[in-house]
Amino acid sequence: MTAPSQEESAALLRLIAAGGSLEARRALIKRHGGVAAALAAGRDAWRAAGLTDEHVAQLSQTTPPPRAVAWLQAPQHHLIGWLDPDYPPLLRGSPSPPLALFVAGDPALLWHPSVALVGSRAPTPGGRDNARGFARALAASGFAVTSGLAAGIDTAAHLATLEADGRTVAVLGTGVDVPYPRSNAALHARIVEHGAVVSEYLPGTGPVAFHFPSRNRILAGLALGTVVVEAAERSGALITARLAAEAGRDVFALPGSIHNPLARGCHRLIRDGAGLVESAGEVVAALAPQAASLARDLRLRLDAPIHPVHEVPAGARAGPGNKDPDYQLLWKALGHDPTAMDQLVERTGLTAAAVSSMLLLMELDGRVFSQHGRYFRSR
Repeated sequence: MTAPSQEESAALLRLIAAGGSLEARRALIKRHGGVAAALAAGRDAWRAAGLTDEHVAQLSQTTPPPRAVAWLQAPQHHLIGWLDPDYPPLLRGSPSPPLALFVAGDPALLWHPSVALVGSRAPTPGGRDNARGFARALAASGFAVTSGLAAGIDTAAHLATLEADGRTVAVLGTGVDVPYPRSNAALHARIVEHGAVVSEYLPGTGPVAFHFPSRNRILAGLALGTVVVEAAERSGALITARLAAEAGRDVFALPGSIHNPLARGCHRLIRDGAGLVESAGEVVAALAPQAASLARDLRLRLDAPIHPVHEVPAGARAGPGNKDPDYQLLWKALGHDPTAMDQLVERTGLTAAAVSSMLLLMELDGRVFSQHGRYFRSR
């Protein structure tokens, strides 16, 4: 995955900090072909794109926020703008995609086929067990598990995925560096190390009530489908499900007892057309075609050849299937013994983001396996 230039990053931070209509700011960037060019176009161009006088004035006065600039200088910290080629394609195609994403951890995971697991912040013991069971099974099937780091179902889903050595993505309604609730600070750190934490808000942004329903559109937009494990009739999980449906994604719900108030939201979703699911296998089967399509998109993004299984040429598995020198360098750095990511970065001299994205492609092709965060050639 590529990194924007310092000029583009600084301009993007200014545009984020200035605020205003997302649609107007996206139109401004698109019209001028980049963020730095959009800011250089001046006040008249900003107004023509739809920014109000108030936000034009703010954009004129803003400088890149120092905390965000400092945050971006640390390892594993990334800023992906809306026009960036690394912007997740599923999210780009959803209603009201964010102007940019701050990512702590592995940005390549935002391209990986994922399922959103959401539900109550105060689930029943059975609901918590269901979240764990679905998360483990989805991880074992190769899907990433996406959730919101909230208490309850979200926490259970993230933890179970990590325990299964799976991939997990947390989408925050705070700054990417602000765990919420505070009790999930250790979980936040684990996800940064082994997955990805994502936010559209500037680093340092604290919890604001209306940010959480807004972040749900990102959670729904990144995932191929959303599973509501347990939810009351008025629940943030139902907002996520509605946003997923509006984005054209599949929505699933687990049924429960008619005497359980936390099952009523799921029953309502089922009455409204959500898929009733009793096992993660049903979700995997329903989403498999979309997952294959997303994998093809990733291969194209990384300029890798695509071979149907029955057309793989003889001997193709001896290398990473790509003549690019960086791919060959990484393939040679991999051995048959599990190797940590930082060792691969050191051996190759490539960035962690580049190594991560290429490893993901190799995993999708079945040439590389991962175990406990370490990678090795398939035998």
